[in-house]
Amino acid sequence: MTDTIINLETVNPIEFFGVNNGKLDILKKKFPLLKILSRGTQLKLSGSPEQVGSAKEKIELIVQYLERNGHMSENYFEQVLGGDDAETVDHFIDRHPNDVLVFGPNGKTVRARTANQKRLVQQAERNDIVFAIGPAGTGKTYTAVAMAVRALKNKQVKKIILTRPAVEAGESLGFLPGDLKEKIDPYLRPLYDALDDMIPADKLGYYMSTRVIEIAPLAYMRGRTLDHAFIILDEAQNATDLQLKMFLTRIGANAKAIITGDMTQVDLPKNQRSGLEKAVRILKNVDGIGHIELDEEDVVRHRLVKAIIKAYNLEAEQNPEQSTNWRQQRHRLDDKSLD
Repeated sequence: MTDTIINLETVNPIEFFGVNNGKLDILKKKFPLLKILSRGTQLKLSGSPEQVGSAKEKIELIVQYLERNGHMSENYFEQVLGGDDAETVDHFIDRHPNDVLVFGPNGKTVRARTANQKRLVQQAERNDIVFAIGPAGTGKTYTAVAMAVRALKNKQVKKIILTRPAVEAGESLGFLPGDLKEKIDPYLRPLYDALDDMIPADKLGYYMSTRVIEIAPLAYMRGRTLDHAFIILDEAQNATDLQLKMFLTRIGANAKAIITGDMTQVDLPKNQRSGLEKAVRILKNVDGIGHIELDEEDVVRHRLVKAIIKAYNLEAEQNPEQSTNWRQQRHRLDDKSLD
C-alpha cells in the first residue's frame, strides 16, 4: 500500500472538488480501488503504487489546467481522468503560464493580465529585488501583493511585509482624526484592499494579528533585518534617497523585495528629491536586481484611466519645460535589462 498527499492550494477548491463534491465523486468512481480523502486543500490517495501513480498523474494534469484556465467542466474533468483526452488538455496547458497567481475568497482568480505584468512575475522569479515602474492603474502593487501571497501559501517565505512612505498628497496628515495608527492607515489602504481580494477575512485577520503579514510605514523599517520575507515597497517615488537606501539595506537572508513607483506622482516637498530615479539608475546593472517598466497599455482600471494617462503624457511631450514626467527625467533602462 502507498499513501500520497496532493496539495491543491494553487487552485480554487470548489473548481477542483465541484459543487457538492460532484467532481470528487467522479474521481472516486474512476479509481474505485483507491481510498481518497479530502481535507481542506489537500487530497490523500491510498492504494497500490500503480493506482496511486496513475491517479496522481491525472490529478496533477487537472491542477495544471485549472491553474491556467480557472475552470473545468465536469464532463471535461471526467474525460481527463479517463485518459481519452489527456493530450488535448495538455495542449492547452502552458508549462510556464506565470499568469494565475492565487485564488482569493469566493473563487476570485488573481492573475497577471498583461504582458508586462507577466514579465514582472518572471523578473521576480529570477531576481531577489525588482523595480517595477509605471503609471497608476497598471497593476504594479496588485501583482506584487499576489506574488507575495502565493509565496506565503507555498511556504517559500515566512512572512509578508508591505510598506510605503506616509507622504501627504496635498492633504495634511496632522489634521486627520485619531491616533498615529488611525492617521497612517489611510495611506496604507491600497495594500489592505489588495489583500482583501486574495485572503479570506478571518485568515487575513489571523495573519495580521500574528504579524505573518505586516503593513507599516517605511519609517518603521529602520534598524530591522528582514529575513525569510516577501517585502513590497509601494509608492517608492515618495521615498527620499536616504530612505530608499535604508530600505534596500534591510533585506536579509531568503528574502525577496519588489519596489513599485510612478515618477509622475511624486508628492514630496519641493525641497526634497525622490530617491527612486537614482536607485534605478545606479542599480540597473547589478546582478540579482531586475527592472520592469509598465505603461498605459497595462492599465487594468476603468478604460478612461488609460485615456487620462495618454493625455497627460501628450501634454508633457508638448510642454517639457513644465513637466515632471518620468519619461523626461529618467535614464532609459536598456532593453537588455528588461528581458
